[in-house]
Amino acid sequence: MDNLSQMNLFTSRLYMIEKPEFLDTMREVSQRYLDMVEKTPYATMSPDYSADPQCADFAGYVSQTAWNILASQGYDMDNLVTVFTEMWTQEHATHSGMDTHIHGVGSQLSAFYFLDNPPNGCQLIVHDPRAAKTIINLREKDPKTISDASPHIFLTPAAGHLIFASAWLPHSFTRNASTDPVRFIHMNLSVLPKLDNPNVEIV
Repeated sequence: MDNLSQMNLFTSRLYMIEKPEFLDTMREVSQRYLDMVEKTPYATMSPDYSADPQCADFAGYVSQTAWNILASQGYDMDNLVTVFTEMWTQEHATHSGMDTHIHGVGSQLSAFYFLDNPPNGCQLIVHDPRAAKTIINLREKDPKTISDASPHIFLTPAAGHLIFASAWLPHSFTRNASTDPVRFIHMNLSVLPKLDNPNVEIV
């Protein structure tokens, strides 16, 4: 039998790590900013707080990890730094979710840090970004198995899970079927040229 050589081309990567040590601080920050806006029956979005000093350790970790991810993907990051374009908390009440979307306006990576996701809460769905493949998809042999045939992947993050993905990767959130709210921090990161001034730090 012939041996076919295989090359995996134009891969879409998603990164996940458990970071429960930030939960207490970031829940406190999130609540403080959620209290600044009027709650809605479905999704409530806080103002941006990426520059809040109380979340400096968390922001520094996320920013450095984002830099490492882009460097590991083959990008020349030697003279670039990662910066937040936004960081805000989403609170999804019962039946709230979010339709498929991407993040542009210069964003390179999107990140999600889950604060509370009760049983039957929201699932994160990552969708195949290749429109041409989506048009001609064949039926999957086993939809429960992640394979090259999968048109989308369902993930059920728990509190403390930190997830990174390319900002161009389409994603959505299923409706919250719990009576308890789902809360997570949504972040978008871009890059800027590294400053020559060693006393200036950008995160």
